[in-house]
Amino acid sequence: MGKKGWTRVIVEKPFGKDLASSEALSSHLSALFCENQLYRIDHYLGKEMVQNLMILRFGNRVWGPIWNRDSIAAVQLTFKEPFGTQGRGGYFDEFGIIRDVLQNHVLQMLTLVAMEKPASTSAEDIRNEKVKVLKSISKLTMEDSVLGQYVGDPNGTGDAKDGYLDDPTVPKDSSTPTFACCVLYIKNERWDGVPFIVKGGKALNERKAEIRIQFRDVPGDIFVPGMIQRNELVIRVQPNEAVYFKMMTKTPGMSFSAEETELDLTYGSRYKGVVMPEAYERLILDVFAGNQMHFVRTDELSEAWRIFTPLLHRIERERPSCIPYVYGSRGPKEADDLINRVGFRFTGTYRWTKPQL
Repeated sequence: MGKKGWTRVIVEKPFGKDLASSEALSSHLSALFCENQLYRIDHYLGKEMVQNLMILRFGNRVWGPIWNRDSIAAVQLTFKEPFGTQGRGGYFDEFGIIRDVLQNHVLQMLTLVAMEKPASTSAEDIRNEKVKVLKSISKLTMEDSVLGQYVGDPNGTGDAKDGYLDDPTVPKDSSTPTFACCVLYIKNERWDGVPFIVKGGKALNERKAEIRIQFRDVPGDIFVPGMIQRNELVIRVQPNEAVYFKMMTKTPGMSFSAEETELDLTYGSRYKGVVMPEAYERLILDVFAGNQMHFVRTDELSEAWRIFTPLLHRIERERPSCIPYVYGSRGPKEADDLINRVGFRFTGTYRWTKPQL
């Protein structure tokens, strides 16, 4: 490389298709560049709410004592798209939803939720803690996963009438999942036994990416059975960035009953007129500044593939039938059954109301 200035190489995903191909790519790159010259870009690490996780966790004392298995029942990380492959199924069919979303975007959010407090805000201290989390996660199994593939809605309009296999670029016998719900466990002192549910899919009922941290039931509940629901801290990554804490309060008026409400920080209301940069803008600026905080290190990538590769190879080897779900739905019912089985409680009684200011 040049004797003057600097060399920084941006590498866009996919970073391989499994552990072996990823390590082959990393080996090739390491023969040409040093680690401090490589910037593996995952644009979710440039999103406002994902970058806010560090401040939210380590800049507020209130969360420290309860951010563990003693207080948290489950963590759910969700990525939903309301559209299908729309003619790019040929590309998607080679990768599927696990490689496209879960192994990278969603897993990166998980590491920031679960990691220990780093020694500083330096890139290496932060990435060291993320790698420690990944090393503590067991390999994913089919038994802890639900795989789905969308079918057309006969009552829908436009693209909603077409299923995944109706895309002319998709093989007619494809068993590639367009939806996956998987449960990961972190075997360390902080998180042992807490399910981390990672879920992603196409052709679902809404566009949404969020982190939902559900706390345990109130011990010694003195109220009417079923009245008190679990607290939740929700970080909405997109759209309409927000952080809100779901809590119980007395129903206004003469009654002595309780209802669900929230402490709400909706960015569109609190920070009116503030223009937030796009994720790639932030990250490319970081490259110019030489800041690797929001980029994926080689060992971090290797650990991420270690977790998902056994499941991916089993899917390719056995070609299990995906559970069909209708375009525009919430996904397979079996995913809700899995989530309920591992301890996440969904009641459907709460509705977030966008603030009107």
